[in-house]
Amino acid sequence: MKLNIERGALLKSLGHIQSVVERRNTIPILSNVLLEGEQGHLKLAATDLDIAISETVGGETLDPGGITAPAHTLYDIVRKLPEGSQVELSYSPDSQRLSISAGRSKFTLSCLPREDFPVMHEGELPHSFQVASIDLKRLIDKTRFAVSTEETRYYLNGIYMHVATDDDGAPVLRGVATDGHRLARFDVTQPEGAEGMPGVIVPRKAVGELRKLVDEYEGDVEVALSETKIRFAFADIVLTSKLIDGTFPDYSRVIPEGNDRVMEIDGKQFAEAVDRVSTISTDKTRAVKLSLGPGRLQLSVNSPEHGTATEELSCTYESEEMEIGFNSRYLLDILTQIEGDVAQILLAESTAPTVLKDLSDEGALYVLMPMRV
Repeated sequence: MKLNIERGALLKSLGHIQSVVERRNTIPILSNVLLEGEQGHLKLAATDLDIAISETVGGETLDPGGITAPAHTLYDIVRKLPEGSQVELSYSPDSQRLSISAGRSKFTLSCLPREDFPVMHEGELPHSFQVASIDLKRLIDKTRFAVSTEETRYYLNGIYMHVATDDDGAPVLRGVATDGHRLARFDVTQPEGAEGMPGVIVPRKAVGELRKLVDEYEGDVEVALSETKIRFAFADIVLTSKLIDGTFPDYSRVIPEGNDRVMEIDGKQFAEAVDRVSTISTDKTRAVKLSLGPGRLQLSVNSPEHGTATEELSCTYESEEMEIGFNSRYLLDILTQIEGDVAQILLAESTAPTVLKDLSDEGALYVLMPMRV
């Protein structure tokens, strides 16, 4: 194998590919990136056996062939090469090493044969549709902060994607995430072809990798899935992931419908105030108390070690006075997702789940469990 490729294009592709590769691997081949030089382009691929990614980048192929090389080391080498340089990649079976040269710099890396590289078999993916990258970005951003990191509840370690109907009866593609303390739900218009798809749980790592990739892309993403795998394809990139084998809980049961105490407040000011008063809090719970009265909201934090903090905000609230406590970090996670001017908070009582909405975005809904303060 021998080919020439522009350093910037190679670096960008290696950046996408190497982030899937785990830093510590008991199986040596999983630390490597597969390089295949074909006519006019280079194909790169990596996998951790749960996620597989491949990308094609243009280059001048002098001698077709393929090999695998250490992903992170290769990325670091290319990253440190001079900007704008031409990189030559060559591999000879005699030396069993990959040579990387650019200008006066030359490196050699030990390799493993491409025949040893594991292939993730997708099987049949009977459901496919296209979704706008901006919709996919928003669906991920509005929900992934609530994904659970508790490995024992593995079925909560991802975003539950499924088709549903919104409050007006319109068909939507919905993403839901929860860790038992808070829940995030976000709807986008249901893409053509998505009807009939099974509800699937996309793992946290796959969500993170997908979000990084679509950040640089504008256009439609092709989604194909079965009950066990999902594939996202766009530009010259294909990301395939296993799905979480489990049943997502019936989240609709935890979304309260009778919360009749309504507070409306400037979302940005509310978030900034929560951030300020929580500075005093040191314990894990980071509790903040909300005291509501007609037209006003008082935030207070009491820390035995550091002291107290209070702040008062004006708001629209006409129900009877009440006090309720929240984990300030969880509350802040939700408030930072509210892009419009007004956050609507629907309350029932100090021990009942609270609903938060963004009045400028009907697709977003959040539920937060209160805590004793």
